[in-house]
Amino acid sequence: MGVVIPLEEKPKEPGLAGLLALTAADMERVNQTILSRTGSDVTMIPEVANHLISSGGKRLRPLLTLATAGLCGCVGEGHVKLAASVEFMHTATLLHDDVVDQSDMRRGKQAARMVWGNEASVLVGDFLLGQAFKMMVEVGSLACLDVLSTAAAVIAEGEVMQLAAAKDTETTEDAYLAVIRAKTAALFAAACEVGPILAGRAKAEVAACRSYGANLGIAFQLIDDALDYGGSSAKLGKNIGDDFREGKITLPVVLSFRRGTDAERDFWRRTLEKSDVRDGDLETALAAMRKHRALDDTIERARHYGAMARDALELFPASGWKRALLDVVEFCVGRAH
Repeated sequence: MGVVIPLEEKPKEPGLAGLLALTAADMERVNQTILSRTGSDVTMIPEVANHLISSGGKRLRPLLTLATAGLCGCVGEGHVKLAASVEFMHTATLLHDDVVDQSDMRRGKQAARMVWGNEASVLVGDFLLGQAFKMMVEVGSLACLDVLSTAAAVIAEGEVMQLAAAKDTETTEDAYLAVIRAKTAALFAAACEVGPILAGRAKAEVAACRSYGANLGIAFQLIDDALDYGGSSAKLGKNIGDDFREGKITLPVVLSFRRGTDAERDFWRRTLEKSDVRDGDLETALAAMRKHRALDDTIERARHYGAMARDALELFPASGWKRALLDVVEFCVGRAH
């Protein structure tokens, strides 16, 4: 009999109230699926997996799978397994990310690698990916399997792209957007595409849901980038300034570097390229970002992609599902306030 750790009650987010209400029954089935699929006779597997799975994440990606499936009239059990697959893919990437980034914190508590080590984090991430693909096969839709397996490959490409560009202050905005399209938006897009495919909807509707997810994913990540410098630990689920301390090149940095003086560029090269971070440097970074409107413009770009996500749904008639999905855009972009 496998060891299973119960999931904690997830806090209610005001902007997600409509989505949470509409998906409550299906989400309960997703949670039960997650619990059953993390069970293993190898005790460390459920311990590591549930350390992250039960740590208070909003489950936004599987919620989107359920919501776009509901929008398109999907019936049966398939969308529940696909939603669980999406969550497992996301959790696996977080476990792997924390090892690559050498992060100490995740969602306000110690990262799994700090408790069990890097090796266990990577291997449990691999286990979750295996379980995700097993569930996809059980659903029996080759088209859905194609979408999610392609997303898994694109996410890995995004990780490698980010690694190649790490600490490179010369990174352009286009190059950075290419990374987040792969790393973040690809899974949002796939999560929103599989429900309509399973429901047998027309190509235009499938494409509209994919476009909604992709643009929402970019907006979501850009707000995260801004929050790392101008938010709160509670909103972010990690320490403020972690991106700076880890030498990550994000859009606020790209904009500040491009718009900065020679002296300011030297500061970014010292802190990010050479990892020479001293007391007071985070405050200097924030001052430079304020001076050059880097945070404001990052949020403005997020609003732009949020508007594109909303427009993608205009193909669908008014419904509770559509309203809830539109509210998700407001929630994601509104986290910056």
